[in-house]
Amino acid sequence: MRPTLHFTARSGWINDPHGITYRDGRYHAFFQYVPDRTTWAPNCHWGHATGPDLLSLTEHSVAIAPGDGDDGIWTGCLVEDGDDAVIFYTATTVPDFGIGRIRSARPVDGEWREWRKGEVVVEAPSDLDLIAFRDPFVRREGSGWRMFVGAAHRDGTAMALSWTSSDLRSWSYDGVALSRSTSEREPVWMGALWECPQFFEVDGVDVMVSSVWDADVLHYAGYATGAYREGRFDAVGWGRLTYGDGYYAPSFFFDAEGRPCLSFWIRGVVDEQAGWAGAHSVPFRLSIVDGELVATPHPDVAAHRGELAADGRIPGLTADIEWDATSGELTVDSGGEQVVRVLRASETAVVTIGDDESIVPASGPLRMIVDGPVFELASTAGLFSAALRPTGADLHVRATAGTLEVFPMR
Repeated sequence: MRPTLHFTARSGWINDPHGITYRDGRYHAFFQYVPDRTTWAPNCHWGHATGPDLLSLTEHSVAIAPGDGDDGIWTGCLVEDGDDAVIFYTATTVPDFGIGRIRSARPVDGEWREWRKGEVVVEAPSDLDLIAFRDPFVRREGSGWRMFVGAAHRDGTAMALSWTSSDLRSWSYDGVALSRSTSEREPVWMGALWECPQFFEVDGVDVMVSSVWDADVLHYAGYATGAYREGRFDAVGWGRLTYGDGYYAPSFFFDAEGRPCLSFWIRGVVDEQAGWAGAHSVPFRLSIVDGELVATPHPDVAAHRGELAADGRIPGLTADIEWDATSGELTVDSGGEQVVRVLRASETAVVTIGDDESIVPASGPLRMIVDGPVFELASTAGLFSAALRPTGADLHVRATAGTLEVFPMR
């Protein structure tokens, strides 16, 4: 079963989205891609898709493939400098693919379908005892550029290292932008490695968001808020953005209106018989509310709504649900069987899917997206996602209390 609106590859495995760019009226979305299998392998490629929004993407041929000294083309970013576009990716070699090198690539054609690899521009600092080094994120800073790369020190310190450049070609190491020990657990644990660390500003507040990794276990997306100045980030707050086993690998981008946004990889969504695995989330716009980072489904999601279903019955398996209640129960049935149950009480939502029960912080109205095998839940307290297995051809959404609105999606 394939989702209708969430991006999946025609075949093969996908994970991290990256390099999402709005250009000439269309979004370009790149992603980690392993062809011909439904499980991860280190020989990742950069896949490529385009569309008028991130819910209407068309997959193209591979943009960058292993070879030329690379065993894997791992996560990175894309930046534009006038008419110039540059991808920075993590070049890996086996067996020691934990320590990557940062390499560049530039487009051969105006549609960004084919990219020519350049030189390695950054390597892990030799004076740091690192066990992991990957995932460059580049942004404009003044008249030049700043690169951040995730790193894990052998002593258990997660770090974002920093480089500067005036031309996107030559880079100078500038030290540790931000670090935190894995022993620090309050108010949130941030692990031993920050995968996909990204630095940006939301509503006048400097933010770092990353995936939390430790001992080869992928956890969740966390963040820091604070003040950034000249390559150093002074964190004044830490928070957790996602819950459950679904979301990972947040990817920052600016939408068509120049607003800060995130997209995620959703784990566990797979159809082995059809030969594909992995999905990307709906896009989220970011804001700061009472000092905390809040992700809200992008307006493009609501743009795909059909007419309000007054009785909560939806033909097909894709629905956008808004539920405003301080307590009560919401259920989503398909084919007469319960697919999702959400029990709202105070500042939590207890989500039951099959035999799995998750307690998720929840504040204010809940926004839920059901899209075949994908479930997403958003509130100002955070995000939750999980894989579903609907048994029927339609949906029936009901709530015991509060205000409920259910929309089919197209």
